[in-house]
Amino acid sequence: MDDRGLRILRWVLAGSLLTTGLHYAHNTIRAEDYPPVDGLSLAATQILVGAGWFVFAAFAALGYSAYTRRRFWAANAYLVVFSLSGLASLGHFLFGVPDIPAFWFATIFTDLLSSLVLWTFVTWTAIRIRTTAPQPA
Repeated sequence: MDDRGLRILRWVLAGSLLTTGLHYAHNTIRAEDYPPVDGLSLAATQILVGAGWFVFAAFAALGYSAYTRRRFWAANAYLVVFSLSGLASLGHFLFGVPDIPAFWFATIFTDLLSSLVLWTFVTWTAIRIRTTAPQPA
């Protein structure tokens, strides 16, 4: 693996952290604008969403760190867990369609897109690991 993969990963993570960060921040600050989850108070929702993003972001950091140490399978696992932050945004539609401004509504889909890009990167990394690994004699 070369530096190209690391450069790509930096861009992918930057974009994903930006879009999920914006979306989760809006979710936390303006939680009342989103359909409620039965059994969760507004405050509990805000805490779970806000803290959840930091937990997901920690997996992004772990993935990046593992990648820089050439622990590619571990990096891929961490990155797939981080990608769930984008997929989780689709959960809004389980409770109704959010009545939010278009920009914030769009971040639901940019979160999904960032997850798909991350999965593409993980797949690309896995293929490269398998095809560049030394063959046993």
